[in-house]
Amino acid sequence: MDFIKREDRIGQYLVPHLKNFLFDELSENYLARTGLSDILTGVPVPIRKSEVESITTVSIARGMAFVIGCDPAFKYRDNYVAYIMRISDKRFARALVSEGIEAAEKKDYDYACIMFRAAMIIDPEDTDALYCYGRSCKDAYELGEEEDFIARFKAESLEAFEEVTLRRPDFAESYYFLGYGYINLGLYVKAKLTWQEFMKLSSDEEKKEEIRERLTSLDEPVKIEEGYNHILAGRFEEGTAILENYTEGRFAGWWPLWYYLGIAHFSMGMTEKAAEDMKQVLKLSPSNRDAMEELVKIYKKLGNDEMAEKYEKKITIVAENAEKDREEAGKKRGIKLN
Repeated sequence: MDFIKREDRIGQYLVPHLKNFLFDELSENYLARTGLSDILTGVPVPIRKSEVESITTVSIARGMAFVIGCDPAFKYRDNYVAYIMRISDKRFARALVSEGIEAAEKKDYDYACIMFRAAMIIDPEDTDALYCYGRSCKDAYELGEEEDFIARFKAESLEAFEEVTLRRPDFAESYYFLGYGYINLGLYVKAKLTWQEFMKLSSDEEKKEEIRERLTSLDEPVKIEEGYNHILAGRFEEGTAILENYTEGRFAGWWPLWYYLGIAHFSMGMTEKAAEDMKQVLKLSPSNRDAMEELVKIYKKLGNDEMAEKYEKKITIVAENAEKDREEAGKKRGIKLN
């Protein structure tokens, strides 16, 4: 499976690095002499600005790898891969993985991700590149500040680890990180099952002790997730019967608990109760647009147009602030949005 042939969630954060390259076509004489006319005629090749005076066959290949790592949908991707395979073979991907690991050790996660993505394009079966890509995406979002950046890298990391477990089901480390990915999404049942698999496979006693403690603490979150799932399936009474047991104590600060209770209460005709639930969500998560949208529906149902309009205005303000934050984050990273 070519993992990289999917929606490109993070390319917008990597493509700006291409500003360090110039693009030019190689001469017809050179292409004819080297036997490359069939794949590079009319194809501009990337040249790193710092290497203009010392262009080599390998530097061109490395530039091509960098470009497709930034943008897997690049117009001349297939030509670039053909060139790389013409002057080398799939071992070129292994060199990119090594370079990516070195970059990740220096916390240069953009460069690391670019190298791992390029390696996966050149050799789609390179599971080491995929695993390292997941690790770098995880490390990148843990240092991120902007919400959209974190969400995109988090989703990319999760899918990478999921794919590794499918390709290499006996590799314990992928289950270790995948479990944490599920925890971050509030998928406690999946986290529990994933970590149980890790415990079977791993020989790392330190990590096993860590996960053993994590598993012990998952009993109540798993039960709460069961309540969520009942509500999502339309079994509102079963869901609320579970979730109402956790409205006091350490889980009372979980905004999804109140959100799902609000959904259930509204669906059961307990509209005033639903409004209180959604307001509790906003106390815990003040910019939660989903809760605001539910409050608009609730107050329209109650015939309170003034309150419905109040939350519609809040939704607009939150959306505008989110867009400003996105633009500011883009400027910091040198990204031109839209």
